[in-house]
Amino acid sequence: MEPLPTPCPADRIPDATGLDAFNAACQAAREQRVVFIAVERQGPRWAVKADALTAPQHAIGTAAYGAVRDAVIRLIRSREIGPESSAGPVYFVLHGVDNEPRARELAAALHAALYGDLQPLTRAVAHVS
Repeated sequence: MEPLPTPCPADRIPDATGLDAFNAACQAAREQRVVFIAVERQGPRWAVKADALTAPQHAIGTAAYGAVRDAVIRLIRSREIGPESSAGPVYFVLHGVDNEPRARELAAALHAALYGDLQPLTRAVAHVS
């Protein structure tokens, strides 16, 4: 697997659908010591997954945690993602995303936020009430 930039743009987010793809994406992140990020098809919907344990040297700031938590709450309340979604502090998952492009947009925004750039996340949830 090709090294991923940090943060990772939407079109480069790995598709981790299936055990082999998930394991390969997670192993690549672990080897690169970057925050794991991927999208995964779950039936008719998609999930976004991120895990900071693959980047033990990376510290996620308080502002990033707050922004991610607030975004996840807004997305749950608007029913854009499922209530079983999780906003960290180490593992992040957004279940029930309608389609792959939106899952990739949210994944890229989440990854950017976990690396300290909150603007993509702000833009990604701006329309959510």
